[in-house]
Amino acid sequence: MTTPPTDQELVAAAQGGERAALDQLLRRHYDRIHAVCSRIAGASRDADDACQEAVIKIVRNLGSFDGRSAFSTWAYRIATNAALDELRRRQRRPALRLAGDDEPGGNERQDQLVDDRAAARIDAISERLAIDAALDELDPDFRAAVTLRDVLDLDYGEIAQILDIPLGTVKSRIARGRAALAESLRLEELPPLPPDEGVGNHETTDERPNDLS
Repeated sequence: MTTPPTDQELVAAAQGGERAALDQLLRRHYDRIHAVCSRIAGASRDADDACQEAVIKIVRNLGSFDGRSAFSTWAYRIATNAALDELRRRQRRPALRLAGDDEPGGNERQDQLVDDRAAARIDAISERLAIDAALDELDPDFRAAVTLRDVLDLDYGEIAQILDIPLGTVKSRIARGRAALAESLRLEELPPLPPDEGVGNHETTDERPNDLS
């Protein structure tokens, strides 16, 4: 049985112009890249836009990647930044007014809609959608840290590299983010976040590069 090429080998081949190597590299990491964007950006359309932007940036900048960090660390940092950028753009968009807000009875209908949504969230409190909704309420910095830890199962050192922050700050953001999620979900203990389909646990080692490309 032929041993699959490593990321390092695929990067070298892709940088040499081998399109098949680039395609294999992107396919290998696409699910995790999309998981990052989905959990940070939240809305499906925004997540897809962020993921597309991340992949474009990875392809365009692969030539400048010098291997001082793992390819995955470099790629997840690009995905995280793309998702945070998309989240900031969404927050700057004007809020859509519900139809009928200015009509008699409009507030009553809106209240009913809120009640329906609240009931749906209670019914699905242990499901992924409920956790995603709670994630959407987190501060973006906390959301990114919790996503990288609990969705991708990255270690603290790699998260510190991806977010370009001290290790202590990573631990603080994860702890505070988890506490906020537990409070939002009214849980005494927060269960692990269910990964996106096709995203498994990420194997880590104690050896981590000191900086990013």
